[in-house]
Amino acid sequence: MNIKAVLLCNARIALFFAITGSALGQGVYLSPEAFLKNVFPEGVPKPHVLWLIGGIRKDATAIMGHELDELRVRYWIQKGRSAWILEEIGKEKPITAGIVINKGKIEQIKVLIYRESRGWEVRYGFFTEQFKGAQLQANRELDRPIDNISGATLSVNALTKLARLALSFHHHVAP
Repeated sequence: MNIKAVLLCNARIALFFAITGSALGQGVYLSPEAFLKNVFPEGVPKPHVLWLIGGIRKDATAIMGHELDELRVRYWIQKGRSAWILEEIGKEKPITAGIVINKGKIEQIKVLIYRESRGWEVRYGFFTEQFKGAQLQANRELDRPIDNISGATLSVNALTKLARLALSFHHHVAP
């Protein structure tokens, strides 16, 4: 086999992995319905609505760094434990996350739908577990640092904002 043939073969292999590798992280990892069934195995409660008005909107804007497009957010609550399905743009596309808050602390965070071509590593437990038990401080920041993932900074930032937002929203609705 001559050198041109080898280089052409290697180029095709590299192109294949570039195309398929970037698409590997995209997808629905867990549907919102399945997430809620996992969170509330005894039966998913009726959804409630949090209207984003006044101080709630002001807090959300401060946390996210931009105005939210929504006027209201649906959430599910049972025995003081709330579940939120929220979205934020990573680099270019929305990341959908399910977040459970219990007694003012994050119980779990799951990436449900990931649409970006990079940064999909944020869906794995090694990353999401560091949110477990996190609380919101008076300055609207988490009470702990969240480790970054090289090459996934914008996805990490998006999930950190969503965690803070869910904690803030829970504060407004929990008894």
